[in-house]
Amino acid sequence: MARFEIAKDRIITVFGGSGFLGRYVVRSLAQRGWRVRVASRRPDLAFHLQPLGRVGQIHAVQANLRYPASLAAAMRGSDAVVNLVGILAEAGQQNFETVHVSGTRAIARAAKDHGIGALLQVSAIGADAKGASAYARTKAAAEAAAREILPETMVVRPSILFGPEDDFFNRFAALARISPVMPLIGGGTTRFQPAYVGDVAEAIARSLEGAATPGVTYELGGPEILTFEQILRYICAETGRKRAMVSIPAGLASGPAALSEVINGLTLGALPSMFQLTRDQLKLLEQDNVVSAAATTAGHTFAGLGIQPQTVEAITPTYLYRFRKTGQFDRTRQTV
Repeated sequence: MARFEIAKDRIITVFGGSGFLGRYVVRSLAQRGWRVRVASRRPDLAFHLQPLGRVGQIHAVQANLRYPASLAAAMRGSDAVVNLVGILAEAGQQNFETVHVSGTRAIARAAKDHGIGALLQVSAIGADAKGASAYARTKAAAEAAAREILPETMVVRPSILFGPEDDFFNRFAALARISPVMPLIGGGTTRFQPAYVGDVAEAIARSLEGAATPGVTYELGGPEILTFEQILRYICAETGRKRAMVSIPAGLASGPAALSEVINGLTLGALPSMFQLTRDQLKLLEQDNVVSAAATTAGHTFAGLGIQPQTVEAITPTYLYRFRKTGQFDRTRQTV
């Protein structure tokens, strides 16, 4: 892959750019001078990205993974492609196999047809062809599909992401606001290595500029490893909520997870996110989500890309304050 020393006037197509990670990736790329084409099924949902760059620098286009012609149109004239598309739960035709595997294969094939050799695939730590969850298996299959077509595809595997719009810290902070207990699924011993979304976006941008080795997988985890229980206790402390921690065996939690799936389906997705938990996500919560020793030894981490990642304590207080009883004024003391 060519090293992009100056990105000015180069075009990059970002699939899934309107999502949580996407907005940070688009901003990082725009700051480097890329002209960013955000490909989405609903371009109108990507209009909020335009203020992140110069006038005309960020442009939303319609593209559907099921229609190769739309992918070709979205990539026409592009120098690189980023695939951020992914789902955490299946809904109707949006299933793991279709979105993760078939969608990635279609993007890689279109990129190859257009002579685009720079493809960056965003996966997840825990992606495993033999994994217990369908999410993990299809994420691994997506990586394999992309590299089967474009062997030099760069793969980025982040741990759980945190940031103002995240669906992890915010979810449990919202739960702590209304629930007298916090569920320690599987005993709360599962380990995570939370990564700040802005750092992951920076890693992606640097990778596209030549910092990453083509065909290599980078695992991105923050500077600290925390158990699920430690994370929940931190959230409660930061939001000023005293909650009992109740250990729930994973097997016992499968029943409520199944019920959550049924209710969410019957209500067409209206179930509050804090109560949404699928049986597949339950399997993910049973597996450690940390950077492997092999990636650390090889330097295929944040450090290998020259990034010092932010800690949970440095970022989350800037948005978790809204879950305190009196919001941002909770710790304010009037002085005379």
